[in-house]
Amino acid sequence: MRIATITNWAYGITVALTLVSGGAMLLASQAEEQERAAVAQRERLDHLTETVVVDAFRLSDQARLYAIDGDPAHLVIYRREAADEDKAEAQIARLGDAGARPAELDLLRQGLHDAAQLRDEQAAAIAAAQAGRRDEARRIMFGPQYERDVDRIVATITRFQGMLDQRSDADVALATAATQRLRTVAEILVGATALLFLFVLVFVIRQRILHPVVRLSDVVTRLAAQDYAVEPPNLSQVDEIGDMAQAIAVFRETGLERQRLEAERAADQAMRDLVARMTQRLQGCDTVGDLALVVRTFAAEIAPAFAGRFYIADEHRQLMREAASWGEPHHSAPEFPVGDCWALRRGQLHRPAGERIDIRCPHACESETDDLCVPVTVRGETIGLIYFERQSALARNPADLVVYLELLAENIGLALANLRLRDALRAMALLDPLTGLSNRRRLDVALQAQLREAEKSGRPLACLMLDLDHFKRINDSYGHEAGDAVLRSVGEVLGHAVRGEGMAFRHGGEEFLLLMPGISAKAAAERAEQIRERIEALQIRQDGSDIGPVTCSIGIAAFPDHGTGDSLVHTADAALLRAKKQGRDRIVVATVRTRKAIAA
Repeated sequence: MRIATITNWAYGITVALTLVSGGAMLLASQAEEQERAAVAQRERLDHLTETVVVDAFRLSDQARLYAIDGDPAHLVIYRREAADEDKAEAQIARLGDAGARPAELDLLRQGLHDAAQLRDEQAAAIAAAQAGRRDEARRIMFGPQYERDVDRIVATITRFQGMLDQRSDADVALATAATQRLRTVAEILVGATALLFLFVLVFVIRQRILHPVVRLSDVVTRLAAQDYAVEPPNLSQVDEIGDMAQAIAVFRETGLERQRLEAERAADQAMRDLVARMTQRLQGCDTVGDLALVVRTFAAEIAPAFAGRFYIADEHRQLMREAASWGEPHHSAPEFPVGDCWALRRGQLHRPAGERIDIRCPHACESETDDLCVPVTVRGETIGLIYFERQSALARNPADLVVYLELLAENIGLALANLRLRDALRAMALLDPLTGLSNRRRLDVALQAQLREAEKSGRPLACLMLDLDHFKRINDSYGHEAGDAVLRSVGEVLGHAVRGEGMAFRHGGEEFLLLMPGISAKAAAERAEQIRERIEALQIRQDGSDIGPVTCSIGIAAFPDHGTGDSLVHTADAALLRAKKQGRDRIVVATVRTRKAIAA
């Protein structure tokens, strides 16, 4: 039952008991009034009967006095007292108005009748006294008969008063008993009201309100401090307190849900901040090695308890090569064909052990763990792959990381594409587009670097200056396209000649320059002879015509014997001029004298 219903019933019963007890008190008061009225009635009746007796004795006294001394004054007083003929009836009527009952009035009339007989005797005595027979008058007034008549009147009045006393005592006793009963009822009702009030205080307020509210207050205090681990009391009562407990339970559930959402939001923000920091580091990468280091560092934080590998596509061989790894992955190979990964085939994240069954990738077919393959794509082109391998049962569900892993792959793809674009632009700026060799801009940087390394290590550095003989004649005879074909072919020969051991540059026009670290002038002359022979052996056709043979002249200078810096190049160029003057298609090594002449 609800507290409001209990309280309303208690209030209603209390009001009813109060009204009933008030009515009982009013009835008790009325009974007291009746008791007082009975006492007052008795007093009035006593007074009236006393008046009757007194009047009778007063007349008797006056008649006796007149019979004794014959004083007319006594006779006058006697006659004045007895003058009212209706005095007896008036007295009886007054007694009736005072509440005397008929039996009592009959007894009183008998007394009055006796009093009338007594007056007759008094009248006879007065008449005898007036006639001078005072002895007779005294004999009448003081005779035995007169005394008996007087005693009879007193006895009758005494009986009348006894009846009055008996009736009055009974009426007073009845009124007193009624008053006592009504007071007892009123006291019982007041006690019941007090008990009901105590019941409301103890049961309703203490048991149904105070105790639950104290328990709920502790819960509310802890909930206000965002301590949602507190368990609200299980109150099964169907009332306002029960409604409050249910509301607090709903508030707690809402708080737990809000706390969970805040934790998820905080975790999401922390993860996004981590990805943002990784993106900033990726933007500062200058090489693929830098990028691989950033990926290895941050991928382990973004997906903890997951091992993994970062692959970069080798477009020439159609392979995925490992660029970085973390957490010691066991299943995916460091290198595998592009077609061995379903994520690369589909261009979408692939999770074979997810909620839905799927095909395992051949490059990780032995894996029985929950792994993921995230393709790294840029503008629809797949340029890499991130492989994750679950290593702990306590790791987060990979499905929860999909958004962050895709964001990770997107940022890595953009960074890798930027690196490739930067390398391409750098290559375009430092490579000759026709021959594929480094251009003169790169020569300036490379020459200084090679010279510093040679000075530091004490190793020689050979510089070969090569010029194609009669190249202008080829352009004039076969056209510029033929000249370009010759330059491309010579560039391939020079590139192969220095691969892994030096650098080849197109110095300008048909001139080329080669830097060979660790090679002396003598060894450089031997290498130059091989180059000259390969160029001479070239068979070049353009528009169905054979071009050739192509010959070249080569001048050689070496550090430290023939100079440093630009003087080394000038010395090699001077040696080339000597080769030209000596008839072309030959090799000339610079001498110390040549170096001194150039220095002068």
